[in-house]
Amino acid sequence: QGRRTKRHAHRGDYRFAVGQDGAKRGRRGYDAGKKIKGRKRHIAVDTQGNLLAVIVHSAGIQDRVAARAVLMRLFCRFDTITKIFADGGYTGKLIDWAKDMFGYSVEIVKRNEQHIFQVLPKRWIVERTFAWLNWSRRLSKDYEILPRSSETMTYIAFAHTLLRRST
Repeated sequence: QGRRTKRHAHRGDYRFAVGQDGAKRGRRGYDAGKKIKGRKRHIAVDTQGNLLAVIVHSAGIQDRVAARAVLMRLFCRFDTITKIFADGGYTGKLIDWAKDMFGYSVEIVKRNEQHIFQVLPKRWIVERTFAWLNWSRRLSKDYEILPRSSETMTYIAFAHTLLRRST
């Protein structure tokens, strides 16, 4: 018993299924602005709402940093894209960075008034894709251990949505 406590002293009590450092369920975090605990998904879609790229990461990482990862993945897969529409949370140095790195022109779609519902152009396409993905039971909760497997399940769920739509 003395050996066990020396080896695993930093991971919490050995009798519990979940360790304190996230070793069982992967990296997790907390986003105080959105009040999200766990992981966040960032997606890139085309004008029809078809999924192009997905990034799943700890919720503690800022959206602008994750947007860079999405844009890199998007550029590796599709080299003909020239214009990107983004949410108001992606402002700042990201616009210049995307122009310098990939030649993308990033247009930010912001809402005008805080407490009034208004359908914004191009932004509803991404929200609709998230709604389609929420039909998948596997994506309703964060069941996956690794973020990469969560990304794969997102692609599988969207492929299932496309197959259902074509029949």
